[in-house]
Amino acid sequence: MTDPTPDRTSAPTLIGRSSSHFTRVARIFAAELGVAYAFQVVPDLRSVDAADYAGNPALRLPILRTGATTWFGALNICRELARRAPAQRRLVWPEHLTDALTANAQELAVQAMATEVALIMSQLAGTPKDDAQLAKPQKSLLNMLTWLDDNIHAAREALPQDRDLSYLEVCTFCLVTHLEFRSVLPTSGYRALTAFCDDFAQRASAQATAYRFDAP
Repeated sequence: MTDPTPDRTSAPTLIGRSSSHFTRVARIFAAELGVAYAFQVVPDLRSVDAADYAGNPALRLPILRTGATTWFGALNICRELARRAPAQRRLVWPEHLTDALTANAQELAVQAMATEVALIMSQLAGTPKDDAQLAKPQKSLLNMLTWLDDNIHAAREALPQDRDLSYLEVCTFCLVTHLEFRSVLPTSGYRALTAFCDDFAQRASAQATAYRFDAP
């Protein structure tokens, strides 16, 4: 649903889960930007009812409801939160990444997040970890993490030095910490990514949005 003149005077409602890395991306942006919001939990990720996802036909989260307007997906939501921020911040969005290194890092961070979701949903469906159909996504995830570990330092160095926040760094932090939280795979061997996450975790926004399972 769209609205040419969305209401930005009242607090929006974020629909998602405290255990979701895509939801955490939005929550970190909200915290960094000083935007208040109500939080509504999606009770069951196995639901195939779009109503449980605030009408999102993709059956995915997060979703942001702002009066009569609904925003689907973390990136859309973060952009709307930036428009609602009480003060302008120096934000680095995916379209600002015009060199191959940073653009590829952004692509792989988001692809890895989506691949992890697919693996978790397979696990919830009772698919054995050694199922042949999971071999490719499992290998893909490992390949992407290795690439990100090899390149995260250089990618961060290539970002504008005067930035307050970048979508790339938030996504990468939420991805790596989520892998450990959901026990998808250990990440301690990815030293560069671990060092980055240890540094980013010192931010108040990261500390305020720690992963947890919402009460039923």
